[in-house]
Amino acid sequence: QVPLVESGGGSVQAGGSMRLSCEYNYRWNYIVWFHQAPGKEREVVAGIATFDSTTNYADSVKGRFTISKDLPKKVVYLQMNSLKPEDTGMYYCAADFNGLWHVEWHQRENYSKWGEGTQVTVSS
Repeated sequence: QVPLVESGGGSVQAGGSMRLSCEYNYRWNYIVWFHQAPGKEREVVAGIATFDSTTNYADSVKGRFTISKDLPKKVVYLQMNSLKPEDTGMYYCAADFNGLWHVEWHQRENYSKWGEGTQVTVSS
């Protein structure tokens, strides 16, 4: 069974909005979204704790993106507003973190479970 399944990607014009979903099947403490632009490395976008209200955001998305969770459904959402062409790329959710999340949450090597990703294309 795939541990993480992303959905909700597609195409949108700059300035538009999109909501991504990440369905998970295990009680991980943290669920995090990463973005990989074409030809670039995978970078953290936002993360959320499943046991309290903690959320973290990359500086590039603060004020535009919101991460949230639905615990009974085991889904984490990424609401993306004011989208820019540079937001184009694959979006992955990750879990099974190992380390100190408050200082290392942005490091992709600390996550051992990944979804297959969903493509987001923002046109100018």
